[in-house]
Amino acid sequence: MKLLKKSLMILLSLILVVSLAACTPKQEEAANEPATEENTEAVSEDLEDKLVIYSTHGEDMLEVVAAGFTEKTGVEVEFINLKGELADRVRAEKDSPQADIMYGGASSLYITMSEEGIFESINPSWSSSLNPDFKDAENRWFGVMQTPVAIFYNSDVIAEADAPTSWADLADAKYKDKIVSRDYVSSSQRAVIVGLLDYYSKNASFEEGVEYLKMLDSNTKNYYGSGSLHFQAVGKNEAPISYGVLSSITDNINNNAMPLKIVDAKEGSIVITDAIAAIKNAPHPNAAKAFVEYAGSEEVQVKLANEFDRMPTLDSAIPQGPEWMQTPLKSMKIDWKNVAENELDWLNKWDTEIRDSAKDIQ
Repeated sequence: MKLLKKSLMILLSLILVVSLAACTPKQEEAANEPATEENTEAVSEDLEDKLVIYSTHGEDMLEVVAAGFTEKTGVEVEFINLKGELADRVRAEKDSPQADIMYGGASSLYITMSEEGIFESINPSWSSSLNPDFKDAENRWFGVMQTPVAIFYNSDVIAEADAPTSWADLADAKYKDKIVSRDYVSSSQRAVIVGLLDYYSKNASFEEGVEYLKMLDSNTKNYYGSGSLHFQAVGKNEAPISYGVLSSITDNINNNAMPLKIVDAKEGSIVITDAIAAIKNAPHPNAAKAFVEYAGSEEVQVKLANEFDRMPTLDSAIPQGPEWMQTPLKSMKIDWKNVAENELDWLNKWDTEIRDSAKDIQ
């Protein structure tokens, strides 16, 4: 009996040794296998269990994006809507970041903050498909939405032959008191001011750009703080010509039956790029990279296009969005880095030297 037990123990030991010898090389091979397209998911970085976003976007849209990211990754998302305080908050926390992601705001702001060393350089898979105008050359920020600003007019009041065909036309004396626009507080109006100053600086001179804006201001009958009042002024013919965000123009055509016609200006429309960036030295860096990958993906760009009218920056996503996004418009070539360097001075010049400078004092 003892001999039988001893024989069984020896046999079991031999089986165990053979089993270990058979499996160990395979385990080592798998552990040392380099990352390939087939096994990228298996060797991806571990994600932290939390992500903090500072944003300018509305909570309804943030909730949709956050929920989708959590569903895909299991990472819980906390978002804080900071509106006009976004950049100040991120800058104030530069030495000890409390957030991982800055989401929303114009590219000129991201350009400035990139130079301040605030954002991490990362490489989401979709970035190679972006137009260079929609991203930083060093991968510190990426445009995930675009907002074209175009000229439009009331076609019941102005015949096509008499309508402006360019931004330059808006300074023509024949359009005196026939133009209205948003006021200085509006991001679209600020983009028009600095975009046109940059355009003239590159194609003529900065001084000619200032003179152009003075003539445009002279032709402008009124500025509106409210978008709805702005469009009502054109629809009711207080003044039949204006410029505004493409989505708002098409919304008033389709839903409010306004007789508006969009102008594909010779110089192009002014395109505001809405961006995203991962904050350097953030508390959850891996989750931050994963969120940028998700938020800028074709899947999410298409979702936000159809649910929130946010126009994608990925060419592949645009045809999958609402019909208005298919409006063929050229884009004005603007050096947004030059804008970023001069924006505050230019807006101050508009506010103190250009607006109302050519109008009669009542």
